[in-house]
Amino acid sequence: MSWSNWSGSVTAAGQIARPHSEDELAMLIRGATKLRVTGAGHSFMPLCESDELIVNLDDLAGEMHVAADRQTARIPAGWSIRRLTAALWDEGLALANQGDVNPQSLAGAMATGTHGTGVDLGSLATFARGFRLIGADGEVHWCDATTNAELYQAQRLSLGLFGVATEIDVAVVPAFHLAERIKKRRWAEIRERYDELTQQHRHVEFWFFPHSDDVILKTLDLCDPCDPPPTTTDMEEASFRRILNISALLPFLTPSLQRLMMKSGISGRRRGPAHSIFPSDRTVRFEEMEYEMPRAVGLDTLAEVVGWIRRKRLPVTFPFEFRTVAADDIWMSPMNAGPVAAISMHQYAKMPWRNLFAEAETIFRTHGGRPHWAKRHTLTRADVAALYPMAGRYNAVRRAADPGGKFLNPHLESLFA
Repeated sequence: MSWSNWSGSVTAAGQIARPHSEDELAMLIRGATKLRVTGAGHSFMPLCESDELIVNLDDLAGEMHVAADRQTARIPAGWSIRRLTAALWDEGLALANQGDVNPQSLAGAMATGTHGTGVDLGSLATFARGFRLIGADGEVHWCDATTNAELYQAQRLSLGLFGVATEIDVAVVPAFHLAERIKKRRWAEIRERYDELTQQHRHVEFWFFPHSDDVILKTLDLCDPCDPPPTTTDMEEASFRRILNISALLPFLTPSLQRLMMKSGISGRRRGPAHSIFPSDRTVRFEEMEYEMPRAVGLDTLAEVVGWIRRKRLPVTFPFEFRTVAADDIWMSPMNAGPVAAISMHQYAKMPWRNLFAEAETIFRTHGGRPHWAKRHTLTRADVAALYPMAGRYNAVRRAADPGGKFLNPHLESLFA
């Protein structure tokens, strides 16, 4: 049985194991020569790829335990964001922030620095307060800021290199409700007012089709408790899919089709529990590259990339997504040098993307960007060392935790071995 990621661009022929207990998982780890763990497969890079053993934790037994002070909860690491946020809601609790999809496992989202948007809100990895890990020797280890502190600091954004997490202590907040507003705005206006908007709203992001002069602006703000009504948006997925399929057959029509699509009215409103408002459905398959830019150059970098696409009339069919993420102190986090503007570039899965991404990446890198670990990039070992001052220390902890390289695969060897 072969394994594939969500977009279908990464496949592996390794044996897939679904342990039901921690003892069974420990036995698998002890007996493995090479092992990688997978969740929902939402990484576009070959992080989970293995021709030997691939472990899925969906069936691993576990329960959520809320701390007495209700500021943290210990959560099974293999639970999806969807499952854990629903369970937290039943306890009157929530994550302070989420990304825009929720099928990913908690461990996988934290291990890659997955994030949402919010000028004062960090990635999901910043919510981690401790980890229960099964190491390369099959033994259980706990790490937090005071116990096995070096391991904890590396594990906060681990890329799965230090062991298999089975439980994670996560910072939580009282449950809250959100009101979503989606509307079309001119790109020139948003470019001028974006910083102002980030101060006015709890969450702000926008989507920008590169051949249009309009953007789709999304804001989220706290609101009074309410039940979520049906979503109302004018740009239906079926119409978007038709445009994508036409562009795949006739790429030269992409600019005209985008401008035509954006002439329609685009608006939407939702209100409801935060965990039901943060995520959106993603059923159209795409490939993605994301670069975290220094916040001060984010909008100018986006303008440069869009200008390059327009000059060459390149058939980039999906919109760019632009978000903000707060700074953190995590060793291998793209946000550890300061707040960032996250620019996500997508391409329809049925269309060529490698050359497009490679050329765009040179623009992102020129302006000081660092890639999202789970999105397409071409970093080398030398790049990692140059971009991350703590890379040497991170690697030293990795070698101590996994001296035989059990949790390395060829992609990760190229970056860290």
